[in-house]
Amino acid sequence: MTGAGDAKTYQLASLTPLQQLKAGRLPRRLVQVTIGLWLFGTAIGMFVRSNLGLPPWDVFHYGVVRHLGWSFGTVLIVTGFVVLLLWIPLRQWPGVGTILNAVVIGVATDATLVVLPAPTGLGWRWVLLVAAMVLNGLASAMYIGCQLGTGPRDGLMTGLSQRTGWSLRLVRTGLEIVVLGIGWLLGGVVGVGTVMFALLIGPLTQFFLPWLTVSVTVPPAASSEIGAEPT
Repeated sequence: MTGAGDAKTYQLASLTPLQQLKAGRLPRRLVQVTIGLWLFGTAIGMFVRSNLGLPPWDVFHYGVVRHLGWSFGTVLIVTGFVVLLLWIPLRQWPGVGTILNAVVIGVATDATLVVLPAPTGLGWRWVLLVAAMVLNGLASAMYIGCQLGTGPRDGLMTGLSQRTGWSLRLVRTGLEIVVLGIGWLLGGVVGVGTVMFALLIGPLTQFFLPWLTVSVTVPPAASSEIGAEPT
């Protein structure tokens, strides 16, 4: 990552799972990705407690919680691993950050819901919603910037985009509409927070990425490596 004055630039490398581990600064990246994922789960718990609307995937998770009676974090973890199974026909391969994503976020969400009470006043619910939005953007930039693999849901989007030739924006929008609709039918909480997330999470993540992207050295990929492009 390089910068001039206050302006910062960053570059995310295209890495196979083995390259991600060989790209240098691994201890720093593992610490950052773990903290980022924990903060991401904390933000989800804050969204839930604000009761002003959830991100699209979490509308789905909440709907499943209502019907199965599992904890929110358990549903997050189980859904993450089910989504990973969908990577197989797409020939997507998880990185270490992908597996951490599937587990840590769920644990952090449940921990947050245990210690964070629901605010009683509308003003405090709005404060919690805005704080959750900013924290989610920060946390997203932290784990993306570590370059240790996408989360299960993001990997599904990129895999579908690569295999279908459709734009990533189209695939992401389509998937989120589907999970949002299913979650709403299951009783998930849709509200102003859902709309705010759709509009703001991209710009917020983009804002934090230049400061949180870890510079790596891209090692050569052997043709035998999992995830390497065939020659």
